[in-house]
Amino acid sequence: MLTVVTSTLHLYREALHATSRSLVRGWLAIPAVIVFTLLMLLAHQIARPLGMLGGFLLGAVNACLIGATLSVIEQAIKGMRPLTIGDVIESMGHYFWDVISVGFVLWIPTMLLDTSLRANPDSQFLVTACLLLVFILLNPAPEVIYLTRHDSPLDVLKRSYDFVLDNWIEWFLPMALVLAPLGLSLFFKLSSQLGRGAGLDFIQLVFVPFTVLSAWLTDFGISAELTGMIALLLTPPLMVGMLIFRGHLFIALSATSRRQRLYQSQFHDSAR
Repeated sequence: MLTVVTSTLHLYREALHATSRSLVRGWLAIPAVIVFTLLMLLAHQIARPLGMLGGFLLGAVNACLIGATLSVIEQAIKGMRPLTIGDVIESMGHYFWDVISVGFVLWIPTMLLDTSLRANPDSQFLVTACLLLVFILLNPAPEVIYLTRHDSPLDVLKRSYDFVLDNWIEWFLPMALVLAPLGLSLFFKLSSQLGRGAGLDFIQLVFVPFTVLSAWLTDFGISAELTGMIALLLTPPLMVGMLIFRGHLFIALSATSRRQRLYQSQFHDSAR
């Protein structure tokens, strides 16, 4: 049991060290995310009076910004040089069709769930359970898109499902440690929202760190006004750091099995 804990802690320590190096190299991702957020808010204002056409516009803008964000994070993780403004500009359009296709596959069952909820309000529990299942099984879908080779949106979903089955403890433990003190209601709220887009909704991607950070600050007794200001200021770096950490953790978990990590941990301890 002690070996399991030691290997897991070593895994997170290495991922955190890699995240810090990537943040130094890719700090420009933080202002890029701020610009992307402003563009998304502008798109919402433009699309609001356009009805169905506005929905298509938002879908396209969301896919463009999510794809660009994943591309920027990928360069921060894999790049050997500092991120530049040119890299951010060139990221626009990357992974666009991957995000669109996965989003379309998920849109159909989500629409059926919403229809069921409107027809029968008592089905709220079933809808929440389904969204929780999607949130869990497709949680690493963004990392699958930009860190693996895949042939189709269904392949993205399958690879995400397989990854979770193999690594669910190590993948979800950091999230559990952050959310557990805040209560189950916040967890179900976040899982219901993120489950609708498998982490590929840009507004939700910003909303998660903002909500979690606000909840922690509130628990520390900080006033609502000051909480909002601090959360707005810290959300972009927290979002980028979270995505980079997830990317490094995904790479580490994909490269080795749990048994291999246990063996490597024993070797690492004996070498110290």
